Amino acid sequence: MDLEKKIAIATRNAEEVVTTEELRALLEEKDKPRAYVGYEPSGEIHLGHLITVNKLKDLQSIGFEVIVLLADIHAYLNEKGTFEEIRKLAERNMKTFIAFGLNEKNAQFVLGSSYQLNREYMLDVLKLARITTLNRARRSMDEVSRRKEDPMVSQMIYPLMQSLDIAYLKIDVAVGGIDQRKIHMLARENLPALGYKAPICIHTPIISGLDGEKMSKSKGNYISIGDSPEEVERKIMKAFCPPKVVEGNPIIDLAKHYVFPAFGKVKIERDQKFGGDIEYESFESLLEDFRNGSLHPLDLKRAVARYLNSFMDEARNRLVKLSE
Repeated sequence: MDLEKKIAIATRNAEEVVTTEELRALLEEKDKPRAYVGYEPSGEIHLGHLITVNKLKDLQSIGFEVIVLLADIHAYLNEKGTFEEIRKLAERNMKTFIAFGLNEKNAQFVLGSSYQLNREYMLDVLKLARITTLNRARRSMDEVSRRKEDPMVSQMIYPLMQSLDIAYLKIDVAVGGIDQRKIHMLARENLPALGYKAPICIHTPIISGLDGEKMSKSKGNYISIGDSPEEVERKIMKAFCPPKVVEGNPIIDLAKHYVFPAFGKVKIERDQKFGGDIEYESFESLLEDFRNGSLHPLDLKRAVARYLNSFMDEARNRLVKLSE
């Protein structure tokens, strides 16, 4: 595969790459670079989590080795449960990511606690603390903290550890949602002061909830891997999807970030009196027809529900086998 094709795959559907020039140089210099995402173990994996898994799959396809950090200590610092509860969730999350297509042969799953309590690591946390202001640490947590108004001291340690994870896991490319940007920029700026290289960063967008608002567990405006096919269809059919509106449209987001990457093309099934079936071989062509009104929201919803259920059914079956 030529370099430009690799760059296109690595950067597709990304919100930001810091920087593309550094990524190009990395791909020219290194045969098997390393990329990672860190996840706080969660009890309910939904499609919002899987957008970064999709990017890891992209990177695997162009020769990257990927590392999935199951960040148990980070989850504890962010008040996500006891260590015992978090580690049980981590095992389940690992199986879920594999079921959704992460290639085990080119992936490592690492528990944060397997190295984050080592003497050298903790000394580096203290060194990083000496060159990071309290305001900077707090700002870096604005998008990911559970307690924004009255943060605990533990939440100031969190971004320092996340920065050092990149160094200790020997990561070339840090992948995360755009909400991780401030933490990644902290790592790029401060890791060189401790003798570590600055990571390249690929940030994925935060997709809208099904109601067009910010995705939230309390609102239930997301699709979970535990949803039945009937529930997926019900949620899609009720979702916010105004005609011709692209920005903030969750159905457009689902088509872009899940359906096209998984299937490569989309067939819209509709009655002949509404124009008959039409097949889109690129997201851009579907987007153009939706924007100009040639593609009706109801027809798009039906197609997205059908493809998502096909995608999720395969993953659910793999997850059952992995859990046996």
